[in-house]
Amino acid sequence: MPDFLLLGTIELRGPGRTAVDPGPPRQRTVLSALLVDAGRWVPAETLIDRVWGEEVPARVRASLYTYVSRIRRALATTAGPLPAGDGILADAPRLRRGRGGYLLDVAPGRVDVHLFQDLVDRARSTGGSDAGRVAPLTEAIGLWRGEPLAGVPGAWAERTRRSWEQRYIEAVLAWADAEARTGNATAVIGRLTGLVAEHPLVEPLTVALMRALHVSGRASESLTRYAALRERLAEELGTDPAAETQRVYQAILRGESVLPATATATATAAPVAVATGRAVPAQLPLEARGFTGRQRELAGLDAVLAPAAEGPAAVSALSGTAGVGKTALAVHWAHRVADRFPDGQLHVNLRGFGPSGTAVTPDEALRGFLEALGVPAQGVPADLQARVGLYRSLLAGRRVLVVLDNACDADQVRPLLPGSPGCFAVVTSRDRLTGLVAAEGAHLHVLDLLTRLEAQDLLVTRLGEDRVAAEPEAVEEIVTRCARLPLALAITTARAAAQPGFPLSAVAGELRASQGSLDAFDGGDLSTDARAVFSWSYQSLSAPSARLFRLLGLHTGPDISVPAAAALAGLEPRRAHGLLAELTRAHLLMEHAPGRYGLHDLLRVYATERLSAEEPAQEREHAVGRLLMWYLHTTDATCPHFTPGRQRFPLNPLPASCRPLDFGSCEQAVTWCESERSNLVAAVHHAAATGRTAIAWRLAASLWGFFYLRSYLHDWLDTAQCALSAARLSHDRAGEARSISDVACALAEMHRYEEAIEHFREAMAINRTLGDTHSLAEAMTNLGYAYRHHGRPDRSVEYCRRALAIYRVHGRDWGREGNLWANLGDSYERLDRFDDAVACLRRALPVLRTEGDRWGEGFALDVLGTVYRRLRQHDVAVENYHRAIRTHAEIGNRFGQAHTLGNLGTAYLENTEEGKARESWRQALDILGDLDHPEAAELRSKLNAITRPRPA
Repeated sequence: MPDFLLLGTIELRGPGRTAVDPGPPRQRTVLSALLVDAGRWVPAETLIDRVWGEEVPARVRASLYTYVSRIRRALATTAGPLPAGDGILADAPRLRRGRGGYLLDVAPGRVDVHLFQDLVDRARSTGGSDAGRVAPLTEAIGLWRGEPLAGVPGAWAERTRRSWEQRYIEAVLAWADAEARTGNATAVIGRLTGLVAEHPLVEPLTVALMRALHVSGRASESLTRYAALRERLAEELGTDPAAETQRVYQAILRGESVLPATATATATAAPVAVATGRAVPAQLPLEARGFTGRQRELAGLDAVLAPAAEGPAAVSALSGTAGVGKTALAVHWAHRVADRFPDGQLHVNLRGFGPSGTAVTPDEALRGFLEALGVPAQGVPADLQARVGLYRSLLAGRRVLVVLDNACDADQVRPLLPGSPGCFAVVTSRDRLTGLVAAEGAHLHVLDLLTRLEAQDLLVTRLGEDRVAAEPEAVEEIVTRCARLPLALAITTARAAAQPGFPLSAVAGELRASQGSLDAFDGGDLSTDARAVFSWSYQSLSAPSARLFRLLGLHTGPDISVPAAAALAGLEPRRAHGLLAELTRAHLLMEHAPGRYGLHDLLRVYATERLSAEEPAQEREHAVGRLLMWYLHTTDATCPHFTPGRQRFPLNPLPASCRPLDFGSCEQAVTWCESERSNLVAAVHHAAATGRTAIAWRLAASLWGFFYLRSYLHDWLDTAQCALSAARLSHDRAGEARSISDVACALAEMHRYEEAIEHFREAMAINRTLGDTHSLAEAMTNLGYAYRHHGRPDRSVEYCRRALAIYRVHGRDWGREGNLWANLGDSYERLDRFDDAVACLRRALPVLRTEGDRWGEGFALDVLGTVYRRLRQHDVAVENYHRAIRTHAEIGNRFGQAHTLGNLGTAYLENTEEGKARESWRQALDILGDLDHPEAAELRSKLNAITRPRPA
């Protein structure tokens, strides 16, 4: 039995299973909020939100510290002698405080809700065996002691209870299915009867009970259950039983088997890749201030949601012309019902109707959703259907709201729809999505213009009741000339609010004066309809701000930073910052994060129009060139931190007005690359699309180290393949060779070694033709890496030695000899040729230090430690591991730290120093968890294995 009980009243168990007082209700809430994330850091802000919600006291942190101190004292009493085989740690759990918040350092198996989920997962992984599922599911269900988190107050606890109850029901259904299929249906009747009484509208429970009763020879009772369900559904929801329920009913009438042909999805479904925990995304964008009206549409959305709470995943589609307020309505309603989706809210702008024509593909959207749901970047499948399968598997049994904004058509949306009961999707589009209505049963809500009263209410909300009431005629004209279009009204009222001393009649007069030169608001495409309002705001700008606004139409990424905007316009960053602030005040730009700005799709259309009309073609070309070259030079500046010693290609100088960023540490370089990742990927594609091949492949090559360090393998492969296509189209053989090699490196990290080997060989052939011995040797080195990890260290030795020969003859000044000796040593270690490995590594280290290659030095020390560990020279191995860890830390190579800490833990364990091994692995796991690295799962399993007591 676990020692921390949440699936019922909150209980702690000490030595001999004695009860430990968990404290008063608020303290139990703090303890519960930590236990649900046992073994993971919980930020203090998250704890405060879970415990106090919106009623945060003035000295909340002092109160939190008090409860934490009391919990530490309570936890100290849970240590003691332990029975064999129960998986409990011998030492008391620790409640640690750090920069990441608080971490309750307790094995998840000691917490009943985590043990419950582990048992359910174990049942899923048994293959096709019903008998194998029964035992873990029976044990999991036995952990349920009543209402979970009983006595814990607050909205967070209530949301969590509902989520856990849903998981419990799914486990019971899987258990009932397995028991029935193994001939033990009678055993499930009692529990199912109780659950049906608690949840009479959850049809799968009634279906499972009908099956169990029928198999047990109680067909008449089974039919009675169906009749009761049908009557209740008709009375309360006005619907009939689902098709599966009716199928089972008809089978009972005919005396046929009612058992499913295969086990239920709940019991058998397994994700393609394993997520790093049950992440709870909260991606809803900020709600617009002053939302008003739309009561009919809100009621319509609520009406669809009500029956969907217990039934299949439902879809609501909001359709209407651009600027009518579809997104505002969707976001407002999503915030209003977010507490009904305790497992998270996903959101994506699909950019279906945008000026660039670069709509978000289902592939891209799914990648973002999977990462938000806890799947590491390396674990995201490459194939679209595999991504869809993993996405829907992760949503199974969860209550998640999915907001799909600005879709172009039904085909873009379909792969993103959840497939599980309890989930809900809201789609907005200018398209009517009739295909989605016909095939998926989506509920269509067509948005019209605001009513006159709603439009006036919007002005009252934004400008104040007194100001609106003072000038009713001006208000009427503003509403009329804005055609009751929410976007037009919002921009107009923003202008009026910025000038509180202006009479509204002056605002109405400006709209009236512009009417002759602008299209009417009540017809045509919205990019034309909104032009009057955009033009009015645009014309109020200073000339430099107007120019920057136009040039922003050239940027293809999702947002832009101040330095990038400065490069685009050829300005000093400080000057660009002031102009961006002016655009933001004019509501022609949105600062969605500090120093990062984005254009609304319609504003981007308008910026592009003004660009074509007012900016000479030559200046447009120069602006694009400046921006792409700035991205290239700044990315190149990160390379010494990621891949010191790797070949860097000469770059054309930037104009004097453009200044690339510089980075003082690896951490700074990583932070910049993370914030610009989407823009950098877009920049590679933009450079390729505009014929700037040299920029495209050099930029992709410069991103090599960052993508490797952060395991963004799909971005790595995508940009390398884009650069390769561009190089081939322009017959740039040097770019082709480099891009082929980069594609191969990405494939190797994806463990697609055979493809990688083929590409490396192709790169070698081109480099021979070009006479580029440096790149030839580098490709040989990488080919050796691929062979080594493909289980062929003998071939790795062959190519490492060939590359070394080239370097020693042709390029001693290239700065790669030390790296090659280190790689050769690693290959020898895998061949158990330890003397050769030590000789190579001893030769590598002084060369690496001379070359200034700290990354290579850390790697060589790590491999040397492994060699000595395998030679049973424990002290020497530990010494080299510690030197490697220090070297990794000095240059910010966090993955290198984690990798070596893992090896150090292995060395300690082999020397029977379990305490030290546990601490090393915990430190490694902290880093891998922060990096969201797939190796974290394997290390966590190893750590759990040594935290369990051995049998007596």
